[in-house]
Amino acid sequence: MNDFTKWLSDCRLCPRQCRINRLDGQCGICRAGALPKIALASLHRWEEPCISGTRGSGTVFFSHCNLSCLFCQNYDISQNDFGKEISIDELAKLFIMQQQRGAHNINLVSPTSFMPQIAEALIKAKEHGLAIPVLYNSNAYESIDALHCMDGLIDVYLPDLKYFSDEYAVKYSKAPHYFEHATAAIMEMHQQVGSPQFDDEGIIKRGLVIRHLMLPGLIEDSKQILLWIRNNLPIEVYVSLMAQYTPMYKAKEHERLNRRISRRQYEDIIDYFFDIGLENGYVQERSSAKSTYTPDFDLSGL
Repeated sequence: MNDFTKWLSDCRLCPRQCRINRLDGQCGICRAGALPKIALASLHRWEEPCISGTRGSGTVFFSHCNLSCLFCQNYDISQNDFGKEISIDELAKLFIMQQQRGAHNINLVSPTSFMPQIAEALIKAKEHGLAIPVLYNSNAYESIDALHCMDGLIDVYLPDLKYFSDEYAVKYSKAPHYFEHATAAIMEMHQQVGSPQFDDEGIIKRGLVIRHLMLPGLIEDSKQILLWIRNNLPIEVYVSLMAQYTPMYKAKEHERLNRRISRRQYEDIIDYFFDIGLENGYVQERSSAKSTYTPDFDLSGL
């Protein structure tokens, strides 16, 4: 058993610390098994400009998730577990295929539950010519020890820092101590890859970009997150404020979550971004809050 698969026999890949043996078919909170499960591989053109560029980002959407967000736009794969299990060798070939399709990068979407398998596949793919940057696109609810096994394999970390308040993290995502774990993970990510570096086309080739999905009514929560970033990371780190929130999955059942963010909230948070001295990043337009931007998870590209 190699250093990567040993994680699966006593799963501690995230703060849940389920400690189940996935190699024996046991399932923890995320319900992921021993093999990576994929729902879609595509050239995604709706990421940040420095990621999608002109040719698209080579997204690989992994099934399962260690959070249980009531508003998840990808609930078909995160909560309903749709997807296809593939081998480590097949995953490595998929990375190479995305490069051959012209992708600017490999974009690992929701990779946390499959870190050991991804690490092994990346090593194989790099041995067979994978040369484009690899992005780790996650919810930030990570174990620092597990992130160590990605050190040297990931070029760009793209965590979504969701909550400051533990009350909201538990209520909406069943994620106790989210901010504590997520910020520790983000500091480790920055330690590994540093602040953003770009190529001549403006495409990111290395570094940390922190996303934050603005949720309706949680203005002060968003401000506390931005303030933490300002106080704890270099000004060169990019922040991507996302306004794409659309009530989906179980969000329509909750009074606070059953609407888009207001224009007032949108403008207030953007103003605060600049007021506290943040300089680098992106802001999504409010018009992005449409379900039409959610991918069709149909196993395409596998």
